[in-house]
Amino acid sequence: MGAEFLVCAAESLLEGGKGIRFPLRAGGEDTTGFVVRYGGKVYGYLNRCAHVPIELDWAEGEFFESSGLYIMCSTHGAIYMPENGQCAGGPCRGGRLRPIAVSEHDDNIYWQPDDYVGPRP
Repeated sequence: MGAEFLVCAAESLLEGGKGIRFPLRAGGEDTTGFVVRYGGKVYGYLNRCAHVPIELDWAEGEFFESSGLYIMCSTHGAIYMPENGQCAGGPCRGGRLRPIAVSEHDDNIYWQPDDYVGPRP
């Protein structure tokens, strides 16, 4: 296993609840990623809408729409399936969220960098 970075304690990420944001660099820019728990699993994505490259959450950590079934962009209403980041409706037109590798172990949640996302210097 390569490098990994702590996001939060596992117990602080509730099923269908608020997501947890974390700082990172993507494509040379400072931005954020986020994790959500859905269907008992943890999923991580770059906090950037596939429609227009802006952050998704309407208030910090608020990624799910009211039913708790979809991640929704607060600006134009694009909705994404939490289990794979695929666009499920709205202006994202077949786009998808950029996944970030995450793992849950030792009562914590971690993210792993790849060729596009990495830690801030």
